[in-house]
Amino acid sequence: MRAVTRPLDHEVDLNDVCRHDGFLFVRSGVGVAGRGRALTIDADAVVDHLASIAHDDESGGRAGPIALGCLPFRPGAPAEFVIPSVIARKTVDGGVFLTTVGQPSESDLRLDDRSDGPTAPTFRVGPRTPIDTYRRAVDTGRAAVRRGDLTKVVIAREVGVDSDQPLDVHAILLRLRAAFGASYRYSIDGLLGASPELLVAVDGDVVRSHPLAGTTPRTGDPATDEALARKLVASMKDQVEHRVVIDVVHDTLLPWCSYLDWEPEPSVIKVANVQHLGTLIEGRLSEPRPDAVTLARLLSPTPALGGHPREAAIELIESVEGFDRGRYGGAVGWVDAAGNGEFAVTIRCAELSTDRRSARLIAGGGIVADSDVDAELAETQAKFQAMLSAIVRP
Repeated sequence: MRAVTRPLDHEVDLNDVCRHDGFLFVRSGVGVAGRGRALTIDADAVVDHLASIAHDDESGGRAGPIALGCLPFRPGAPAEFVIPSVIARKTVDGGVFLTTVGQPSESDLRLDDRSDGPTAPTFRVGPRTPIDTYRRAVDTGRAAVRRGDLTKVVIAREVGVDSDQPLDVHAILLRLRAAFGASYRYSIDGLLGASPELLVAVDGDVVRSHPLAGTTPRTGDPATDEALARKLVASMKDQVEHRVVIDVVHDTLLPWCSYLDWEPEPSVIKVANVQHLGTLIEGRLSEPRPDAVTLARLLSPTPALGGHPREAAIELIESVEGFDRGRYGGAVGWVDAAGNGEFAVTIRCAELSTDRRSARLIAGGGIVADSDVDAELAETQAKFQAMLSAIVRP
């Protein structure tokens, strides 16, 4: 198989490349989009397979074949990545490149198709996890922390959206761009969302992670939001929840690094509807360098989505939540032939049915000894708004 990469002399909208049935991973206008399927490969073999593709490169090493995919919530669970037959890439320095892999179809080579226009579907939104089930799960998790069995556990719940017409993926992606352009927006095999959290990025020997834990709403009023942010920073419950995540991410990456540094104090990360505590971690990888998939496997799920200790937290989650998380809470992103790539935590997302007439949304929160059940329920409601506001339109 052969790949060809050429610079483009015109702008492309990665959302228009993805449309309703392609692939997307982008943040602030930088990222990748793909169409068609050249190959579907086991996640743990995908870097070697990418490296085996002959590549006629006119990008100076700035673009080429990539694979996109999701790692499930359950550590080590099987996963497949897709190498698209057409890949558009926009780089941080403003470059725009097109890579073809194999023999793409004419329709996949069209990069500027748009949706058919606005529709007016009827929606039905409701919980799939009974509220009493969620409350009992939070109570069970909090009791486990108070006994000392766990330091933290993340309890989530499901809601469903049903529509009388197929959901317009392209339109949803455009709405997510308008509201969450600084988040990692993605669409891969029926899973789409806008995650604010970088799990891991590898660029040469540089590795970065930006874990988030601890949440408070945004109201739209600057003074109120600033007061909520100050309360978040001062919250012992949220600081404990955040510290657990930072320590695990740091300790997981450190054996792979010649040095690793992190911000001394968390900052407040604002997205459209909520605010989080976040800490940037950055370092240099030692030789031989691990690829982005390997590091994403090791890190996922972080305590921000599972808990700590990991296996005990996952065992509790699977015994009390009442549903299979699947891809929620894992990692979503891309990797190239050199092992470079970016993976976000798979949150603020919706998983569509095959006919695109229904969507499953999941949101959760970290439970520690001081957690309040009503406050945790309100936190999940705030987190659901990211996708609900992009899907449900009158």
